[in-house]
Amino acid sequence: EVQLQASGGGLVETGGSLRLSCANSGFTLDDGAIGWFRQPPGEVREGVACISSRDGTTYYADSVKGRATVSRDNAKRTVYLQIDSLKPEDTAIYYCARGELVPASPLQPLWYNDWGRGTLVTVSS
Repeated sequence: EVQLQASGGGLVETGGSLRLSCANSGFTLDDGAIGWFRQPPGEVREGVACISSRDGTTYYADSVKGRATVSRDNAKRTVYLQIDSLKPEDTAIYYCARGELVPASPLQPLWYNDWGRGTLVTVSS
């Protein structure tokens, strides 16, 4: 059974940092990608970052580029998302998901079939 679980959310002040974790199991790590997505209150889900399971190539949304780092520890079967210089507009429920890596649009939620429960990140102004 494919399982993904995001954790590490919380309340952070503007300018602070957070590292989210995505523990995963039930599938091989030789293909596809693990992506991070977020859904701000009242808005649609959007892609934040993803990492190729095959070679570790990373992709970032413009909204977090330069502030976010996605990484993985295959031995622990965990993918991390660190976001620095947090802004109030980063407030959202953050999800991790597993799916196909489509280089032309790697952060399109449509390509991801297996989703975990989210973790809430609140950035106070």
